Amino acid sequence: MSQSTMRAVQAVEAGKPFEAAELPVPEPGPGQVRVRVRACGVCGGENIVRHGLLGVRLPRVPGHEIAGEVDAVGPGVTTWQVGDRAGIGWHGGSCHVCDPCRRGDFANCAEGRVVAVTFDGGYAEYTVAPQDALARIPDALSFEEAGPLMCAGITTFNALRHSGAGPGDTVAVQGIGGLGHLAVQFADKMGFRTVAINRGRTKEDLSRRLGADEYIDSEEGSAGEALAKLGGAAAVLSTVGHSPSQADLVQGLAPNGRLVVIATGQEPIPVNPELLVFGRRAVAGWYSGHAKDSEEAMAFAALKGVRPMVETHPLDQAETVFQTMNRAKYRAVLVP
Repeated sequence: MSQSTMRAVQAVEAGKPFEAAELPVPEPGPGQVRVRVRACGVCGGENIVRHGLLGVRLPRVPGHEIAGEVDAVGPGVTTWQVGDRAGIGWHGGSCHVCDPCRRGDFANCAEGRVVAVTFDGGYAEYTVAPQDALARIPDALSFEEAGPLMCAGITTFNALRHSGAGPGDTVAVQGIGGLGHLAVQFADKMGFRTVAINRGRTKEDLSRRLGADEYIDSEEGSAGEALAKLGGAAAVLSTVGHSPSQADLVQGLAPNGRLVVIATGQEPIPVNPELLVFGRRAVAGWYSGHAKDSEEAMAFAALKGVRPMVETHPLDQAETVFQTMNRAKYRAVLVP
């Protein structure tokens, strides 16, 4: 393989397995940065690319939990230099001129750029992205640790810090998996009384080691009722895309509490409106965030010792790893 080409993995046909490919090394255009990918987390969000959703044009390289080093910069790039450690997450940059951007709400940019949907992602040796899509990686984090923080990490960190809960408040995390095991750590380090909710007791010891003060087994009955008996939660972060169980958690909210949904199912969430009116409870969603949010999530993780639990795999195993990612403990990472 010549230096002008690179190893990559692509979604070629909607609904079909990812395929290995040899592609030209991309050149950064004006305002763009090329990153040498050192690690890329495996996320269920790649099902969007796999199934050709959101108008994605195939073939497309998946991967939006990217960590690596700046390899080249295009004309007009002012904030990045070759050798800088950089991550790229779900949000693929902002237009800076639409109404949300003009209000500083870059995550809701009307352009809707999504890494590995709008342009190729990190299941490759190199990727190119707009300079405002990059986040600086602290030296304390390895590339393998930084990758998952670019999606699972930023989403849980950002949702928790905007949940309305304050230090000492009770915050529950539903689902102790790839997102939840990070959410428990963030919640603990933010000073919340942290409640972990999961099916069965197999993850109780781990949850407590990660910082959970209480544990609820949702197989033993209504998790919402159990949470209410603990005094109710100022916020519940749901990392499980199961609408009936999300609805059950609303009754576990304290007055003025919020259920924050970051994982979605295919059904509406059937919430009793009386629980919303009496007690002024709320159900809300949270989108991951922009590159500055990612920087702040990684800086907090580096400062407070929050780390994803990862297992690494070579790039050529991407299809197998994607098919079995739910068996990972707790985030699979591809290393090109």
